[in-house]
Amino acid sequence: MSLTHYMRAMLGIIGRELWRFITQRERFISALVRPLVWLFVFAAGFRAALGLAIAPPYDTYILYEVYITPGLCGMIQLFNGMQSSLSMVYDREMGSMRLLMVAPLPRWFLLLSKLLAGTGVSILQVYVFLLIAYMYEIEAPWQGYFLLLPALMLTGLMLGALGLLLSSFIKQLENFAGVMNFVIFPMFFMSTALYPLWKLKESSKILYALASYNPFSQAVELIRFALYGQLNHYALAYTLVTFILFSSIAIVGYSPSKGMMARKGIG
Repeated sequence: MSLTHYMRAMLGIIGRELWRFITQRERFISALVRPLVWLFVFAAGFRAALGLAIAPPYDTYILYEVYITPGLCGMIQLFNGMQSSLSMVYDREMGSMRLLMVAPLPRWFLLLSKLLAGTGVSILQVYVFLLIAYMYEIEAPWQGYFLLLPALMLTGLMLGALGLLLSSFIKQLENFAGVMNFVIFPMFFMSTALYPLWKLKESSKILYALASYNPFSQAVELIRFALYGQLNHYALAYTLVTFILFSSIAIVGYSPSKGMMARKGIG
């Protein structure tokens, strides 16, 4: 297989995912409504509980709405990663997944193309969300919007790989909603998306430890630092390692001879 075949396959998978996203307007709207509700409604109550301003990873003090904006960007990518996984389960039940998996290309390449497609969609959603936040004077340094892109790429791949891993173990579409809730909400609430680690440590050391090792926390910190022109090396390394781990297990899970796909008859 030549490089042209690989590129055509990748562009085809990405184009299909983008077309599906464009034609499903409800998916786009719901992806924006969820973080906007947190930003403009729930933030008022959290701000009252935490104080008017908190210390972010730079030298000034900011309002709580500005602090949670990176966490809500992570929320968009988390939900989008699970949504992409849901489409994988749906495609498997409808039979289209079989057509993709029997293509004369490495399975890891096909799955990576699916991850890139889902990540591209999530990045588009994040920037639209940031544009709306900017219109309400919730903004970051202008260079941060450019530095944010590689961070979003890595965090989107990591969270998408987690969703891909889950989809490899789920047999039926009906079971996915329960698994999504079991994964999404603990990951989101036991993270630094809504409150800093030092606040969690004040309330519970166990919760602090869980949030510290939560991959979503490190993804949020990578986004938060990048948005304000800084690099969190620990968050970068942690997110990269978890992406490699999740994607490797997912690829094994979709293997026709080793993983769950062998039991489901998808070879």
